[in-house]
Amino acid sequence: MVLLLFVDLDPDLAALRPLGGFFVLRTLRSAAGDREAVRIAELPDLAKAYKKVTSDVYGNVLTFRVGLVADRLRTPELRVAASIAHQGLAARLWSVALGCAARYGRLPDLDPRLLRWDAVATAPDDLWLTEVRPLPGGAGPAMLADAVVHGHLEPLTEALRARYGVAAGLLWGNAGSALAAAARELDRWARAGGRTEVADRTRTLVDALFEHPLLGATGIRTGPGFRRRSCCLYYRVPGGGVCGDCCFTQPPRSSPGAASG
Repeated sequence: MVLLLFVDLDPDLAALRPLGGFFVLRTLRSAAGDREAVRIAELPDLAKAYKKVTSDVYGNVLTFRVGLVADRLRTPELRVAASIAHQGLAARLWSVALGCAARYGRLPDLDPRLLRWDAVATAPDDLWLTEVRPLPGGAGPAMLADAVVHGHLEPLTEALRARYGVAAGLLWGNAGSALAAAARELDRWARAGGRTEVADRTRTLVDALFEHPLLGATGIRTGPGFRRRSCCLYYRVPGGGVCGDCCFTQPPRSSPGAASG
C-alpha cells in the first residue's frame, strides 16, 4: 500500500513544471499579461473539439488539427494524421492527470469545457486550464479514468472514428501507449530526484488504470515496458518508421489497411 499525501493544488499548478513539457498545464492566471489572457480565453475548448466533426476545415477545431498535422508530416492520408494527432493529445491528457495525481495526490477538474486547446501549436499540444477547481477527495485510479478515459478519450475516439474511419483498437492502443509513456517519464523523474514516494504512487495508479477494460487489452506490460497490440501508423508517414512500443519490429509491406486495428 502506498501512503497518499494530499497537497493543495496551487493556482498555477507549479509542481508540474519540473516534470517537463508534456506534464505542464498552464492556467489563465499564469498567462503573461492581459493580452495573453484574452488570447487564451478565445481559444476553443476541448468540448467543442469533440462535437460532431464536419468536413468543413474551419467548422471544427479537431478537423483543423488533423489537417494541420497532415501538412506538417507531409502525408496525404488523413487517417494517419488523425492517429498521430490523437496520440499527441492523449499523451498530454494522461501526463497532466497522472502528474497531478502523483505530485499533489489531487486532481483538478479537467472537464473539456475548462480546457482550452491551441490547435495551431506544435508538439506537445498546448493546453490551458481556465480555472483550477480541485475535485473532492484523493486522485485515485477511478477518478483518473473518469476524467481522462470517459471525459476525453471516449468522445475523442468517437469523433475521429466518425470522420476518418480510424479503428477503435488503434486509438485505444494510442491511449495505452500514451499512458505507459507518461508513467515512464514520471518514474524516471522521481527516481532521479530520490522521490521514491512519487514513483511508488505512479506505479500503483498505472497498474490499476491498466485494469480498465478499455486499456487492459491495448498492450503487454513488463515492468515499465509496454508493447502495444496495434500500430499508430507512423510508419506510413514519409520518412517515418515503427515506434519503440509498436506491435511491429519493422515497417510492414502489406496493404494500406494493415495495422489499423
